[in-house]
Amino acid sequence: MRLGDQRGFTLLELLVVLAIVGVVLVLVPGFLLRGQPGLDVEVAARAIAAALRETRAEAMQHNREQLFALDVEERLFRAGAGRAPVQIDRAIEVTFRSARQELLSETIGQIRFFADGSSTGGRIGLSRDDRHAVVAVDWLTGLVAVDHALE
Repeated sequence: MRLGDQRGFTLLELLVVLAIVGVVLVLVPGFLLRGQPGLDVEVAARAIAAALRETRAEAMQHNREQLFALDVEERLFRAGAGRAPVQIDRAIEVTFRSARQELLSETIGQIRFFADGSSTGGRIGLSRDDRHAVVAVDWLTGLVAVDHALE
């Protein structure tokens, strides 16, 4: 190598490498989830918990009640006003416990978050095979917790 040679990567080479890394990052989690069916319960529990926390934050930020709605039969949830419903994997069994006044039907219920951060509380159970998770909302504080269990 001569002293004046400048070695390095071209922009095109860097873009190709980034594209390959991007494809790998998209494909690998899908393969991993197929190999471990219990992960879908954990992913669903974390998604629901995040949506509940977001709904609580909106209630406090906008200083007005916000609703998190769940349809256990259709396995859909909606966080806050004006948001699109989110589908839960159909292979996951969903249960819901909430205050009686927040049950809209046998299969649809909601958790109400107030401007001070408190809520009507509730518990959402998720299970598939031997994997279980419970997403709990404390009525007094509105705080959301996820508990994972293996039977």
